[in-house]
Amino acid sequence: MTFANLLVHREHGMVWVTLHHPATRNALSPDMVAELSQTIAQAAQDSTVRAFVLRGSAGFFCAGGNVGNFQSRLQASAQDGEDPVVSRNRAFGHVLQALTALPMPVLAVVEGAAMGGGMGLACCADIVLATNDARFALSETGLGLIPAQIAPFVQARVGRRVALRLGLSGERVNGTLAQQLGLVDALAADSTALDALQAQWLNRILACGPQANRSLKALLSRDVAGGASVDHGLSAWLDDAALRFAQCMRSEGAEGIAAFRERRAPAWAQTLHAADVARLHGLSHEPQSDLHHALHHAPQPGPASAPK
Repeated sequence: MTFANLLVHREHGMVWVTLHHPATRNALSPDMVAELSQTIAQAAQDSTVRAFVLRGSAGFFCAGGNVGNFQSRLQASAQDGEDPVVSRNRAFGHVLQALTALPMPVLAVVEGAAMGGGMGLACCADIVLATNDARFALSETGLGLIPAQIAPFVQARVGRRVALRLGLSGERVNGTLAQQLGLVDALAADSTALDALQAQWLNRILACGPQANRSLKALLSRDVAGGASVDHGLSAWLDDAALRFAQCMRSEGAEGIAAFRERRAPAWAQTLHAADVARLHGLSHEPQSDLHHALHHAPQPGPASAPK
């Protein structure tokens, strides 16, 4: 698949997506959001995809929304009575919903920064990896806006208290603190080490039965809020779990148990290396260009936009 704002590859049974617009620090332009929507929709329909991996190019995950688009949105006329600011904002929410609903494991890999909507993307992942010095922030309120579409996904990831702390203050946290707050699962010292860490976690996913992973994710995605603590809600959840267990036992489970007994890797296992990660994301960790250095080390604005 070829896009103007994304690098997308399908290899090793995974979809590798790299946000690729370095000049704007991979900001979420309307075109990039549309391309993400298409990529996610295609992955959702492919039953052979084992993981969906999201990373940014040029040592930067995502600067959030493109503030440069604000004025044009405010000046746009309403169509069919719908406020264009509302419709554009909600469009990004649909992308986040689709990303969260993907049936396979979703991995977000953050270096540089994940600001505003970029942080929202990371919060939609099942597993988040980052460098120690990566930065995260909900900076919208500093612009007199709110992190609208990303708010429920941030709260689901880190809880209401931490979401309020980050949103009401605009606090910027590094990877180390982000891990303590529950936003990040594992850390690497730098971008090169991040490649190795990403390969390690993908190898863990590839060691698991692909259909078992899909079934578990579907089970844990059940809406049991307000119901799991009630007998009938918990019973329905456990009934579903028993059915899924039996289905797995009669399919991938047979191979998994045989491999365990025979002390061998199951048929679905694969192995990736750090070099594979760098290649599939189109990354280079050679000495930084002036552009890369400027993007990675310049003081960060408070990116936020209507897409959130």
